[in-house]
Parts: sequence; C-alpha cells; structure tokens
Amino acid sequence: MTANLDSDTQFLDESKSLACVHCGLCLGACPTYLETGNENESPRGRIYIMRALQAGRLPVDHASVQHIDLCLGCRACEVACPSGVQYGTLLEQTRDFIESKYRRSPYQTFLRRIAIEKIFPVPWRMKLALVPARITKALGIDRILPAKLREPLSLIPDDISSRAVPEFSPAKSQPAKGTVGFVSGCVMSVMFGETNHSSVRLLNEAGFDVVTPREQVCCGALFAHSGRMNEARHHAAKNVRIFNQRKLDAIVINAAGCGSTLKEYGHLLEHTDLKTEGTQFSRKVLDLTEFLVSNAFLNQEFRPWPDRVTYHDACHLAHPQRITKQPRDLVKAVAAANYVELPEADVCCGSAGSYNLTEPEMAERLQQRKIRNIASTNAETVVTTNPGCILQTRAGVKKANGKEIKVLHIADFLARSLPFDQP
Repeated sequence: MTANLDSDTQFLDESKSLACVHCGLCLGACPTYLETGNENESPRGRIYIMRALQAGRLPVDHASVQHIDLCLGCRACEVACPSGVQYGTLLEQTRDFIESKYRRSPYQTFLRRIAIEKIFPVPWRMKLALVPARITKALGIDRILPAKLREPLSLIPDDISSRAVPEFSPAKSQPAKGTVGFVSGCVMSVMFGETNHSSVRLLNEAGFDVVTPREQVCCGALFAHSGRMNEARHHAAKNVRIFNQRKLDAIVINAAGCGSTLKEYGHLLEHTDLKTEGTQFSRKVLDLTEFLVSNAFLNQEFRPWPDRVTYHDACHLAHPQRITKQPRDLVKAVAAANYVELPEADVCCGSAGSYNLTEPEMAERLQQRKIRNIASTNAETVVTTNPGCILQTRAGVKKANGKEIKVLHIADFLARSLPFDQP
C-alpha cells in the first residue's frame, strides 16, 4: 500500500546521507548488487532512494520499500566506503520510517510483528514454537509444504540444545584474573545451548569468572534491523540496567549480530536518560574471539584438527565490528596446515538475522553462492561466529547433497580442540 508524504518529512540524518558521494566503490562489496547488477540494489542506489523518500519525490509504495527490504544490512559497504558513510544508521532510520508508514501484506505482517518480534526474542516462546515445527519435519510433512513454509523449516537443526549455562561459573584456576558478564542470547540459548557452554568453558580456561544474569533480555538486534527502534531501545535499556548492577571487567558475546548491536547501545540510547550508562556498557562489550586473543588464549595448548578447515566471516563481526583477524588466528592455531582461506569469505551467506525468512529468494541465492565457495575449498569443516550463519550454511550444505561438511561455531571448534584431560 502506498503512503503519501509531505515534502518536509524528515527521518534521515541529512549530514550522514550527504556524506555519500556516489563514487561506487561500495558496489563490489554489496551482496545484492553482486547478485543482481541492479543499481537500486546497491548501497548508493538505496541512499538515493532514502533521500527521495525523505524529499517526497518517491512514494512509500511496494517498489521503493522492496529495494530497502532487500538490503541485508550486512554493512560491507561501510568497510569499502572512503567517505565513512554510516550506512547502518541510515538504513535503521529509513526502516523505522517505513514501518510507521507502510502497510504490509498479512503474511509479512504476521512474520514480522508476531514471529520475529514476539516469538524469537523470548526464549520460552521460541521453544514452544519449535515443537510443532520439529514434529512437521520429523514426519516429513515439510516436503509437501509450499516453498514459503518449507525453506524456514529447513533451517531448524535436528540437534537443538537449550541447556542453560550456570548463572556463575568460576575460573579454572583461582584466583581469577577478573569477572566477565556473558550474554546468552535468544537463538543461542534456545538452539545452541551447548555452544554457550563451550563459550563459558573457554572463558573459564582463560582464567575468568563468568556471570550470566538470568534477567537479561534480547539485545534488540532483531528490532533494530527491522526498523522497530523504540523496541530496540526498550531492550537495550533493560540490559544496561541489568548488567551495570554487576561489577564486570568485560561483557562477552558469542553471536556476531548481537555483538554489533550491544556495541552500539551508546548510539541507541543517545537521546535517553541512559546515554552515559549505555556508552559505558558498550565500551565493555567484546566478542568472544577478541576477548580470548587479548587474554593470550593463542598460547593455549590445542589438539590438532584432523580435517581441512575454512572460516566464514559473519557480516556483523567483519563489517560493523571490523573483527576478522582474531577469529582467523584462533582457527589457524588449531587447524595449522589444514587451514584454507574461503573465497568471498566476507560476502553474506543470506541469513542476516531474519532476512532468510522475510526475503527467502535472495537469501537462497546467497546461500548457494556461499556453498559453491565452500565446495571450492574442499574443506570438511566450516567455522563461523554467528548462529544465523550456522543455520543457513548447514541447511545449504544439506540441500547441496555433497560430501559431509561440519559447520561449527568457533566456540565449539576451540572447546573440542582442548586437551583430552580437561573436563
């Protein structure tokens, strides 16, 4: 449905949008442009659309909204941009505006307002929702469903673990070097409970006590990425209050998409009474890999990995957080000569939070691109740092019907490589 705008509608930070000089250096970094070659599916094309929406030259209709929806929000363009355009901020501002003006189809409304916003961010609701989905897969009913329903079901793993980590886990050796807070996450805590245990174990091995507050809530990434900024701020404020009650040396996260949002709490809460606290919180946030490397974990003794190993860059670790070296150094410390670099390692796999649900066609194209690149390495193990990437890549490997390839979170990869005599 089209929304008519007044010419004075303002939702973009004009100084940020005008920073784009349309040089085109972002084109080769943009996954959707690589797939389509369409300027409207490039960062500079989308910024032009954003400006046109703000000026009232374009209506908020299906055509203009679809170009914005098709953006993965991977922010690879920010790394390529010589002008330092804050594309992620512009995208959030535009999506926030669109969600207040544009009426979506009943299916998309259900998907976004109910499934993504009401179920995914609340672990107990997600657990309940997964029960009928897993039964459908177990009975083979998913094979006769339309692609719109079949594809999301293909992402659900067979080996779901929801085992919660302890609220307090002591360092392996005492006295501890310090105390860190651990963000257990929504999808991580429901589908990757064992990975959370691996993460805490690694932090304990590094010499730190770990506190995992039971009261913590969704980081807000799902809301921020879909243009529901007030909800994102609400969740950010809750987490700031919860974690700031503890005396923590750092706050560690093992999910790249969450980490990117957690590090931007200062920006999210900039115009609230928690601005200072939000900034203090964000300064403490570290991805698991950067925390481990900064605390000499590369000196740890590892058992060699028997397979050929490659590494896929999760978008929100490589681009907004600019973390690419630390996870590679950790993987190479284990894999040694068995490590092989992945072509287009930092091109999005198509997961992008909830993107593979809202834009399944483009998500599948990018999934296939990623699987072709993985196949070219002859790797038997793929390591990455984000739950969405793991689900998307595992599903792609299964569909490809090729040789067996393990897709592991880096925490599980490292934990399995510790000496046998450790618990």
